[in-house]
Amino acid sequence: MRADPRERIGKERVVKRWKQSLEELKDIRVLVCCGMLAALALALSLVASIDLGPYVRIGFSSVPNRVVDDLFGPVVGMIFGAILDILKLIIKPTGPYFPGFTLTAMMGSVIFGGILYRRKLTITRVLVAQLLLKVICNVCMNSLWLKLLYGQALLALLPSRLLSNAIMLPIDTLICYLVLRLLRPRISRLLGWKLPGTDTQEPQAKSE
Repeated sequence: MRADPRERIGKERVVKRWKQSLEELKDIRVLVCCGMLAALALALSLVASIDLGPYVRIGFSSVPNRVVDDLFGPVVGMIFGAILDILKLIIKPTGPYFPGFTLTAMMGSVIFGGILYRRKLTITRVLVAQLLLKVICNVCMNSLWLKLLYGQALLALLPSRLLSNAIMLPIDTLICYLVLRLLRPRISRLLGWKLPGTDTQEPQAKSE
């Protein structure tokens, strides 16, 4: 049975984007930008979150991660997320280090980078990325890590985590979309790139 040409083309595009993301690591401008965003993320992690009830907590320390995922792709995003997760624990310890949470941070970058990197920014794509992140990372993976760390019953954890993530889904989607819409063209212009939805000119080597 022959493979569906559309499926083959889709796989080739995914592989191409991952390769492009890997190539970003060779650009000193990307590394400098990641360093600045990491500093911003660390500063935001020290700022108290906004609590609007038992299930609504608005924090901004993960926003730089999403900017990196969007601009530089899943490979850069995974490395950025892993390093930042460890740095945050060093600067503001919240308990013993557990590699599972670092894995969660990396998976979040795979999801966001895979959906948004070098694609037109739409609120639908951001919503899908946020939905997958909350289901796979927040509800499934983090609940499992909490069970392994503290012996909490998994079924007892899920209802409250599902509710809080369901409430935060539209809020986080809107915040993420607005931030990316604001920063994507400006950072792209500084880097001299042209990404979908921006009006900057990009070198031929950066185009799809």
